[in-house]
Amino acid sequence: MISFRLGGADGVSVEASKWLGALVVLGFDTFTVAGTGQADVLLPGLAIPATEAPSAGEAPTAGEAPTAGEVTDALAPADLVVVENLCSLPLNPPASAVVAGALRGRPAILRHHDLSWQRAQLAHLGPPPTDRAWTHVTVNDLSRRQLATWGIRATTVRNRFDTSPPPVSPATAQTVRRTLGVDPGQRLVLQPTRAIGRKNVPAGLALAAALGATYWLSGPAEEGYGPILANLVAQARCPVRRDPIQEMSCAYAAADVVVLPSTWEGFGNPAVEAAICGRPLAIGSYPVAAELAAFGFRWFPAGRPGALASWLDHNPPAGPAAARLAAHNLGVARRHFSLADLPATLARLTEACGWSTW
Repeated sequence: MISFRLGGADGVSVEASKWLGALVVLGFDTFTVAGTGQADVLLPGLAIPATEAPSAGEAPTAGEAPTAGEVTDALAPADLVVVENLCSLPLNPPASAVVAGALRGRPAILRHHDLSWQRAQLAHLGPPPTDRAWTHVTVNDLSRRQLATWGIRATTVRNRFDTSPPPVSPATAQTVRRTLGVDPGQRLVLQPTRAIGRKNVPAGLALAAALGATYWLSGPAEEGYGPILANLVAQARCPVRRDPIQEMSCAYAAADVVVLPSTWEGFGNPAVEAAICGRPLAIGSYPVAAELAAFGFRWFPAGRPGALASWLDHNPPAGPAAARLAAHNLGVARRHFSLADLPATLARLTEACGWSTW
């Protein structure tokens, strides 16, 4: 498996680790190559440049890409290569080109979490590379259909989740709330994302303010968003917490509401994670959210906080309506997004690449 970065808390790294686990279940030996993070082989030239959001019409400024020989040597032991977003989103075009060149004619799965035209500043850079030996995988149907317009056939494999995680005790949840300085009875709204433009922090803050809640942003500011975030926090009409947390399950357990107000997500893991953790979700109208909602989730619109406020006022967290909502959304997550189903799905993919595992 090869990517810009692996082993971290970013969405691509988290989903890559799930695939690695499923491939091991299928009997594969695995190893990882990345520009940064935790990987068996580190090639720094594969990393995303420090400036990830160039002006329209420009490509990100990357460091020196690895040579073709370095990439070929790193991948030499592999019979099958899984490329996680490195050839999908052109955040380091020289590195993407070198990796694509090294994989020509070799069995590979290119897993696309994002595509260039899904980021306004990168839309001019066109489709990902392709080759007759490669299998393309998208995490949503929208990307699959968009690739088809370029003549690239892909298969949708949505992100999967542990839908029966160990429960977080009420005592642990209360400890998290006390650490944040949230008083008993005070509502806590969790936005479990990074702070970047497309995560729409202003909408998350507005929702918390409308609910009379404390707003908790658990991820860091990236892509130069730090000064913008500082200004938003200074003007916020609600208490704001910026505390990071290692165990996201504890963050969900401590929250009363989860908000995912993004304008764009390739998938949006918090949408399913909130269901698994039994928390009501207020979600933005990004395109892929409609795909996920079609499975039957019951959510609240992030842009209309009045609907959620009314529901919370009439339905206490321990009440029957809240329990029914939590049970319904958990059932949807278990039927359609279970991690236990991933090995069988990847078995079919690897067989298409010439590797029979069952």
